[in-house]
Amino acid sequence: MENAPSPPASGLEAGKGAPGVWRGCFRWLKRAVIFSAGLLALMALVYWRMPRPDLLPPELEYSRTVLDRDGKVIFLTTTREGRLRLPVRMDEIAPTLLEATLEMEDRRFFQHHGVDGKSLLRAVWGVLSGQKLGGGSTLTMQLSRLRWQLRTRSVGGKLQQLFRALQLERHYSKQEIAAAYFTLAPYGGNVEGARAAAFRWCGKAAWELTLREAASLSAIPQSPRTRRPKAGGNPLLAAAQARLMSRLRAAQGEPPNELDAEFHLEPTPIPREAPHLSRRRLREDPQSLTVSSTLDRPQQRIMEQSIADFLERWRPQGLRNAAAILLHAPSREIRASVGSAGFHDLGISGQVDGTRASRSPGSTLKPFLYALSLDAGLIQPQTLLDDAPRRFSGYNPENSDRHFLGPIAASEALRLSRNVPAVELAWRLPNGGLEAFLRSSGIRLPPDPGLALAIGATEMRLEDLAGLYAELADPQQGRLSPAACWLTLDALLSREPGAPAGLSCKTGTSNGFRDAWACGVMGDWVLCVWIGHFDGHGMPGLFARGTAAPLLWQTVTKLKLPAKSREESRPAEVTPVPVCAVSGDLAGKHCSHCQDGWFIGGVSPITSCQVHQKIGDTVVEVWSADRLAQFRKAGFPRAATALSGPTNPTAQPTTASGPPPRILSPQPALTYYIQANAPQQNRLLLQANAAPGIQQIHWFAGNRYLGASPPAEPLPWQPLAGDYEVQAMDDAGRVATAKIRVRLAIGK
Repeated sequence: MENAPSPPASGLEAGKGAPGVWRGCFRWLKRAVIFSAGLLALMALVYWRMPRPDLLPPELEYSRTVLDRDGKVIFLTTTREGRLRLPVRMDEIAPTLLEATLEMEDRRFFQHHGVDGKSLLRAVWGVLSGQKLGGGSTLTMQLSRLRWQLRTRSVGGKLQQLFRALQLERHYSKQEIAAAYFTLAPYGGNVEGARAAAFRWCGKAAWELTLREAASLSAIPQSPRTRRPKAGGNPLLAAAQARLMSRLRAAQGEPPNELDAEFHLEPTPIPREAPHLSRRRLREDPQSLTVSSTLDRPQQRIMEQSIADFLERWRPQGLRNAAAILLHAPSREIRASVGSAGFHDLGISGQVDGTRASRSPGSTLKPFLYALSLDAGLIQPQTLLDDAPRRFSGYNPENSDRHFLGPIAASEALRLSRNVPAVELAWRLPNGGLEAFLRSSGIRLPPDPGLALAIGATEMRLEDLAGLYAELADPQQGRLSPAACWLTLDALLSREPGAPAGLSCKTGTSNGFRDAWACGVMGDWVLCVWIGHFDGHGMPGLFARGTAAPLLWQTVTKLKLPAKSREESRPAEVTPVPVCAVSGDLAGKHCSHCQDGWFIGGVSPITSCQVHQKIGDTVVEVWSADRLAQFRKAGFPRAATALSGPTNPTAQPTTASGPPPRILSPQPALTYYIQANAPQQNRLLLQANAAPGIQQIHWFAGNRYLGASPPAEPLPWQPLAGDYEVQAMDDAGRVATAKIRVRLAIGK
């Protein structure tokens, strides 16, 4: 009985082990939850402790841009590796570009954290099932691939891409990630980044893109090699862009538009405007990626076209190159600058910047001599200057036409560009004169340029010359008075046929006809042009008046530069006065021919006319002997001519009046050298100007009488070495003196 089998267990007893199974499952589930939580915590810790990487490669090189005065890009460089690449901020691209790119690449960009699980699973299922369900890469993942140059077709590369995407999302905002993508994304050829792509393929800034342009650009990065824009269009790009536009319109609730498929991109020229000025600005600011300028693009293009049109007409005469610069005088800003007629023309050395090349300025410096002389009280516009053979410290200036006009009004001497009057003013100017003025302007001059500086015997840059003329147009520094500037520009008002009304212009031709210049002031604007060749060969017979001046007039007209009312801009200290039309001095009671003139109050020399004198009932012209000689040599002989009353051609005043003689040669405080072996060459010419009525000038060296001569004729003198006080005494006993030194030239 004891060994008999036990009766079978009831159903209740048979299920007695079930709670143990459930307890095992619960323990497994508990462990799984704990493990998962730990894993998630570990992943969260790893994610949180991910080091912050650089968003972009530190060594990444960018293209550089030059902006015009309106902030638009006029010049874009390539990197040293030949890439067009610009950094991007999201406020620099059109919102339509971001919209189109996200529709193309990553619709859930703002919802995921670098990896979109849904898209990733869909892509995996597409690979397993052989269906085209789209890629699983997010925009952040694509940035990771571009940023670290990852090979993402391998499992290891894909995992690294996922990790880098999470790492970027951990440390950077969506806006920063999107900006980095738009900086590195490939857009075909050598173009990287949305800003460079907009310039290269659309010819505009990225913030100006239309929806179709944005859609077309957004389709390129998926296949930058096959979808690169081409001349005449790229069908593959057009098809991809049309599909994307359909999706964009559908997302906005718009019907399809068949014109979307007709739109295509074509390559546009890389911005390379004003290359000379742009390259200069890049050199001046080498650290900045974006460099500003004051250039006005419409004015720049007008000036370039004007030069091209002019040279096309003059090419048969051998003119092939020119340069020009336009300044806004009140701001001193360069608004347009053309360095040569063709930057890429090797035949004219086109990459040389003619606005900064040093060339001989010819007569373009004479207006500043005139203005300085006005300010110094040496002249007023009608003052007579001597355009006659003269000798200044061994320098014998000549006029370009080899002729002399005799006594001539200062304003007319400037307008006609006479050399001898200019040298005379340079000789008389105090305080360093023209040389000191130019040096204070920052102009580089040779150590001792001498009086030849007055007629352009130096070198100067077109840009510096324009800066000087800007001071005439708008004097700011006080070196020239507004009155002197106004009178100078008034004297330079163009009267030639074809010259724009209101333009003040001065031309200059360098020695050997190598350079032709024209500088003009029109209201607040200064335009200076140069015609020549960078290799320095001359253009015989081509004067600036016939070449550079017409180019200046044409360009001023095309630019439509506004003039100023001369009367409204006249300074208050410039006073209208009647002057004698013959002598140029203030009109006297015997002057029958008068005209309006200008004086600077308290500055201009106030001299009443002494030429017209009344003798008995007759008014006659009484000129000094040297002036009469000048008129005679110039072919305009004058005599004591009756202007009213009975005619008496030989009438002369009975008494002499006026200032003492003015010694013209020798010049005071100079050292003259004589040669011991050539005594016949050791001659000094004694010459003096004298008041009207003087017949003879008597010369003395100390107490020694040297001889006498008429005022218009020199007296030769052979001195020995020593120090002398030379005296010139006229018929009335008036004396002028000059102390000089005479030395023996050793070894000569």
